[in-house]
Formats: sequence, C-alpha cells, structure tokens
Amino acid sequence: MSVTTYSLSPLPYAYDALEPSISKQIMELHHQKHHQTYITNLNKALETSAKASSEGRLQDAAAQLSAIRFNGGGHINHSLFWEGMAPSSSPDSKLDAAPKLASAIKSTWGSFDKFKEVFGTALLGIQGSGWGWLVKEAHTGQLRIVTLANQEAVVVGDTPLFGVDMWEHAYYLQYLNGKAAYVENIWKVINWKTAEARFGGSRDDAFKILKAHM
Repeated sequence: MSVTTYSLSPLPYAYDALEPSISKQIMELHHQKHHQTYITNLNKALETSAKASSEGRLQDAAAQLSAIRFNGGGHINHSLFWEGMAPSSSPDSKLDAAPKLASAIKSTWGSFDKFKEVFGTALLGIQGSGWGWLVKEAHTGQLRIVTLANQEAVVVGDTPLFGVDMWEHAYYLQYLNGKAAYVENIWKVINWKTAEARFGGSRDDAFKILKAHM
C-alpha cells in the first residue's frame, strides 16, 4: 500500500530574516513545531485512512476526513504563508515588485491604502483563529479578500495570492494581544514578487510547493 506523505520544506530565508516584524523565536516555533505538527498529523491520518480503505473499512476511512482537512489545511496554509513573505530589506517586499497586481488592487479598491485598510479590518474581525487571504477569483479573475476559520484553506477554485496567519501562535510571543500592531508590521514583509507570480500564473503554480516536498 503506497501512501503519499509530506515533509517540512525549509524556509526561503533565515529564521531572523523577518525581524523586527516577526521575531526569530516566533519563526522557529511556528515553522519547526506548529507547521511540523500539522504535517505529522496529516501523514498519520492519510496512512490510517488508506489502510482502512484497503481493508474495506469505509467507516474508519471516513473517520479520518476531519483530521485530513484540518491538518492538510494547516500544511497548505503555512507552505503558502512562508513563501509569501520576504525580508523588508529585499526588493521583493516592495510593491514595485508587483506592478500588475498593484494595478489590479488600485482598480478594485481605489488605492493601495484603502486596500490595506479593508484587508486589515477583515483580519482583525476574525473571531478566534483563522486566516485572511487576497485571492484571484476562479471565473472572473477579480481580486477578493476572504477570511477563513481555523485551518480552512483556499482550495475551492480561487488562487491564493498571499495570506496572513491570525492564529495566536503567529504573533503572541512578540505582540501579546496587540494584533493590530502585528497586522500593521506584516505589510513590511509581504513578498510582492511571489504575489505577482501567483496573480499572473495558474492556480496549480501557486500550490507547487506542496508537490516539491511530497
């Protein structure tokens, strides 16, 4: 019985590269512990489900769907999240690296500042844990801001351009309950070059990091 498993990809920058927006301590814990736990639990659920299916135990295979959805979403979201950031000193973190996307943002929201305001309000409006994403709609190609609870992932049609993790483990050790400061500072480390590539590419291109570490 062959089961696809996933592994933790290395970050595309050093753990301290996003300071002061995100501390080295948070990045180490977030990547090595939290993300790794999602992968470990995903692989376990996939293996258990596949074994049950091969033995004709549909009820036991179906029992793993919730774990696959939650942990699979955690793996997807974090994989996209890491690629979606860059050190503030990098030219990739400047909006100039995304001319086509910047134009689409201005066309949709009127100005980049207005977009930041609307996105920030959406992020701070998340109750409990979740994510905020800028996505390109599947059928219209238009931009849209979406918020998703817990580890729900952008897996139904739309293309995720960049996301912000609003789970407490993403910011609490540094910002405590100051979510607004975290949201304000994360704009300094958005990887606009990656967002531009996702905007102009296919949906499969946005998720290629997952296949690279199977």
